[in-house]
Amino acid sequence: MDKFLNQKRAVQYMYSLIDPFDQRVLQVGQGHQIYIEQCGNPEGIPVVVLHGGPGGGCSPAMRRYFDPRVFRVVLFDQRGCGRSRPHASVAYNTTWHLVDDIERIRRVLNIEKWICFGGSWGATLALIYAQEHPNRVRRLVLRGVFLSTQAELDWFYGGGAGRFWPEPWLRFTAMIPDDERNNLILAYNKRLFSGDVSIQTRYARAWSAWENALASIHSNGSSSESPGDYLRAFARLENHYFMNRCFLEFDGRILAYMGRIRHIPCVIVQGRYDMICPPNAAYDLASRWPEAELKMVRNAGHALSEPGISAELVRAMDKIAAETMWGAAWNVRPCLLRVLFRTERCSLNLAIGWNDGVNAHMWQITLHEDAGFHDGTLLWADHVVDTLAHHEVGTCRFEMVWGT
Repeated sequence: MDKFLNQKRAVQYMYSLIDPFDQRVLQVGQGHQIYIEQCGNPEGIPVVVLHGGPGGGCSPAMRRYFDPRVFRVVLFDQRGCGRSRPHASVAYNTTWHLVDDIERIRRVLNIEKWICFGGSWGATLALIYAQEHPNRVRRLVLRGVFLSTQAELDWFYGGGAGRFWPEPWLRFTAMIPDDERNNLILAYNKRLFSGDVSIQTRYARAWSAWENALASIHSNGSSSESPGDYLRAFARLENHYFMNRCFLEFDGRILAYMGRIRHIPCVIVQGRYDMICPPNAAYDLASRWPEAELKMVRNAGHALSEPGISAELVRAMDKIAAETMWGAAWNVRPCLLRVLFRTERCSLNLAIGWNDGVNAHMWQITLHEDAGFHDGTLLWADHVVDTLAHHEVGTCRFEMVWGT
């Protein structure tokens, strides 16, 4: 999705790309091998990243939403996709197998509790995992909510989204004979599992192109070309799950079981113009979860790479870092400052005044950094300064990322 020029700006909110400190393959049974990597601080706050799809796989960009000094980030490719094997396999591949895999990974990595960070199908999986293992989840950070309901599938594969995007919808439906178009998920299933790899790949491209064309608010209706092997795994796995209604016992299961996780803090980031997972799902979820914080991002669609989506996700994780490091029990009001840009290496003397409603105070700090401040550098303060939204100091501009 980053082929759209204005989406390049998403990187300004994200951390620099880092390499994993651990990579491994885990045998999870039934012939499946799961690729796992860990990034950031080995002693940091554990986060598990749940990718979309099903079948989307992880990418290096997903490492960039977390301060590597604060978080221990665990990423893995779900069964049948990415670097997990067997590739594109749907055997022993259900929602419940994936929930078991997440729990197995947690135990193998000796993690007591972790944050679940997921978008789209990853949000679905995060919610279901949390509902099954609420005592293992510290927080949830969700994006582009998909609740795995029939209404959502009907919207996207039954013509609802096609009314807004008639050109790519016509290309998607034209692959199927008229007498089969009343159930496009079933019609594509016959071809994605035809036994002929060339036919599977052809229909996988069409299946994926329909979704990719609608992912970004900046879309022109076309989609980028990905390798055939990737598309085949993505389309087969996604179709397999949707054919089986994501293997849930009944429609609306996630909302019905919200009582299990209402005590868990959650941030929901949702694009206002998400055509793949419309905002009403996120709104319904938040309505059942008053403790959750819903961030509706204007001028944003579904894609993780949208600037507004990226900014809110990084802000949510920065807030968690601040809360964890300072702690509400200390009655401290934390403030997290991010360096937006710098012009030279520097040391800064920062003096800030504030009023707590009773007395005036002055807080001073000297920031020495021989290596210089880089875009995205985090600076911690123990007081909130309401006027510091964009404060010019020396050669660096600071933004108050969070404060209460």
